[in-house]
Amino acid sequence: MGLQVYFLRHGETSFSLSGGFCGELDLELTEQGKVMASEFAQAYAHVPWQAIFTSPMKRTVATVTPLCEKSGMKPHFREGLREMSFGDWEEQARDDVKSQYLEDYIRWMTEPAWNAPTGGGETAVEVANRAMPVIAEIEDTCIEGPVLVVSHKTTIRIILCQLLGIDLGRYRDRIDCLAGSISIVKFDEHGPLLQCLGDRSYMSEVLQQRLGT
Repeated sequence: MGLQVYFLRHGETSFSLSGGFCGELDLELTEQGKVMASEFAQAYAHVPWQAIFTSPMKRTVATVTPLCEKSGMKPHFREGLREMSFGDWEEQARDDVKSQYLEDYIRWMTEPAWNAPTGGGETAVEVANRAMPVIAEIEDTCIEGPVLVVSHKTTIRIILCQLLGIDLGRYRDRIDCLAGSISIVKFDEHGPLLQCLGDRSYMSEVLQQRLGT
């Protein structure tokens, strides 16, 4: 069977609905986000998970908790799976950031691999440098069977770009990752193979209509 890694983005939050910048903010899930977590657990409790790795932020922990309760497994918390830091842009709407930090915003939109949000935010390269060691750990310790990684929109997209050989500066242009979505990568002799991207079919139709950014 080989190693398969399931990348699960956390369930809906108020900022995934609004599209505002939320990296270091430690948000709770919305009520609908909690239902997403419950439906994921219901759909995937039968999977013979070999390990579960998660960002330690509240929204990711709340997303994986129902599955852990059903499966009896304990998650491994990894700081490297946290969301990108958006510096001074945290908690702000995109239009407000454009008006206050226009030059920095243009640079970030043009080349986010090397340009960071204003005030100590992270570049895509910096996120990759802390996230990819977690993937290397999984490859070293989980040779067989499915592994679950619960993380965030930007972090998952950057990891997938790194695995698939896509320019990190294009992570927003090449990879979509809605709230609660699952992407699957298989590791074999030819390297990482993308088997599924952004799937939300486990959710009820009502939840699938919630296009959280």
